[in-house]
Amino acid sequence: MYRRFIKRVLDLTVSLFVLLLFLPILFPLTLVLAFVNKGAPFFLQRRPGKNERIFTIIKFKTMTDARNSSGELLPDFERITKVGGFVRKYSLDEIPQLLSVLRGDMSLIGPRPLLVKYLPLYNKEQSRRHDVKPGITGWAQVNGRNSITWTDKFKLDVYYVDNLSFLFDVKIALMTVAKVFISEGVNNSETDTMAAFTGNKP
Repeated sequence: MYRRFIKRVLDLTVSLFVLLLFLPILFPLTLVLAFVNKGAPFFLQRRPGKNERIFTIIKFKTMTDARNSSGELLPDFERITKVGGFVRKYSLDEIPQLLSVLRGDMSLIGPRPLLVKYLPLYNKEQSRRHDVKPGITGWAQVNGRNSITWTDKFKLDVYYVDNLSFLFDVKIALMTVAKVFISEGVNNSETDTMAAFTGNKP
């Protein structure tokens, strides 16, 4: 009952409430980020959702598109703007994802949607993370985020899939709020940035 119906109702209710709550700062924040990012306040990227269906994720843009002499993007920590660092510190960059929740592409809580290019690299067990909708926050995010290995991250994602419940979601939500207030797990240095997933082969 919770997985099929109540969770969706809560997603819609809480998302609308939070959007209305943050409405007074969303417009000025969008203007500031548009100025800093030369007219592009949002970051858009295709990500796999439930059953590996591809959707477009939307976040506030916190990094420039600076590249090295070979045309490759510089490391994340070198591209984060001062405004972007502040936005990330308090997880304000995640707010636009509430629109994806309202559309039904995401849930408030679930495994984080990763890159499309990772899909062929998962083993059968890891692919089970796509049995539920991806979330803005999840069990892996409140248990180390980028400080844990990909193997552990996927184990936590699958554990969530197998144990999804109202009380579990409440626990993750409360842990997320606590971590935002202490700014824990934010990408702000080279060592905090998660290395790319390369699959399970040596």
